[in-house]
Amino acid sequence: MREVDLTAFATAHARGATVVDVREPAEYVTGHVPGARCIPLGHLTANLGDVPRGDTVYVVCASGNRSKVGADVLERAGFDARSVAGGTAAWSRAGHPVTQGTRA
Repeated sequence: MREVDLTAFATAHARGATVVDVREPAEYVTGHVPGARCIPLGHLTANLGDVPRGDTVYVVCASGNRSKVGADVLERAGFDARSVAGGTAAWSRAGHPVTQGTRA
């Protein structure tokens, strides 16, 4: 599993990177990285078909712990995946925008 820092993630995000948020829906709606898809960690393996193949997938959670597991799951399934260090909390603290509600 590879981890990426916020600066590298922000650059990738600005370029339209695929982002998967592995938190639970109740956490996701309180604030998530714009454009992130919510696929809870416990459902990730069953929903691999919902994750686009071909590009790097950035996996985010609240603080960076679950995203490490999620990125590992994706890598074992053949995806090029990165865990975002510090998660959504670090993203928000750094002044990046968050989206509230169920829309991506």
